[in-house]
Amino acid sequence: MARYSEEFKESIIQKMMPPNNVPVSQLVRDTGISDATLYTWRKKALSQGISVPGNGKNPDQWTPENQLAVIIETAALNEAEMAEYCRKKGLFAEQIQQWKAAFISGVVARPASPSEQRKALNVEQKKDKQTIKKLERELKRKDKALAETAALLVLTKKAREIWGEPEDD
Repeated sequence: MARYSEEFKESIIQKMMPPNNVPVSQLVRDTGISDATLYTWRKKALSQGISVPGNGKNPDQWTPENQLAVIIETAALNEAEMAEYCRKKGLFAEQIQQWKAAFISGVVARPASPSEQRKALNVEQKKDKQTIKKLERELKRKDKALAETAALLVLTKKAREIWGEPEDD
């Protein structure tokens, strides 16, 4: 089993992180290190607090956990520090602001309690039942109208066969 120096591991982890976002599959081809080892290094780096190890995806495809980690890291930064952080991570400040707004709007919207959810579900079910009844009544009415029209058509054809075509005066 090969042993790798900490500096080498860090350089590989840096390649996985933004702005490079080199996919693990490409690193396997380039370095010859197994994908399991690379995933282990990336997971270990994430658990040690190195935020957002890349996975070959652009920042818009990052998981909410990674987005939240970036939001937390940048919360106390001023504009110059934010710009430096964004350059280092391959991000735009606007992306971070959008993520922050999305998280805030998601947090502010209070989830409904189970009793409120049941009430809303019951109201929705009642509306659905009323709609179904209304549609069934309309369908019956249309079926009756169709049957009546078909009967009239049949009678008209029989009358023509018996008495012939009406004469014009």
